[in-house]
Amino acid sequence: MAKQIKGFQDRQLAEFSRLTVARFMEKDVQVGHVQTKADVLASQMIEGFGAVPIVDERQRLIGIVSEHDLLASLEKGQAWSQVAAGDIMAPNPYSVRQETELGTLIHVLRASQMIRVPVVDAEGTLIGIIARRDILRGYLNYGLAPGL
Repeated sequence: MAKQIKGFQDRQLAEFSRLTVARFMEKDVQVGHVQTKADVLASQMIEGFGAVPIVDERQRLIGIVSEHDLLASLEKGQAWSQVAAGDIMAPNPYSVRQETELGTLIHVLRASQMIRVPVVDAEGTLIGIIARRDILRGYLNYGLAPGL
């Protein structure tokens, strides 16, 4: 009986690892622009994610501002009303495509200590974001809902 349960769990994990980011990513993402002030970004983080993707006028991902970046700004004594995203963002952040398999993303998240990753299309346009918690929630629910 224990071997049957283990075999089922192994198959379930293998199946889950082959699912794609598209299934679990958050599509409603608050974004900022290069000129967005740090106080606005902080407000967005409180209401949503712990990082705000920074996009250009065509919605292409060009950077990301994280809680870490805002804390560093505070440590430097910068007034958030005077600091723009372009001053504190991490440019050219790591991103994934929606067809990336979860197994690959899990490996990247563990190896890099990233918490969330922007999702872009082939042109680099931001289409979502996926966080560790989205993957964990997805795994807990995997196989429980009809049609999975």
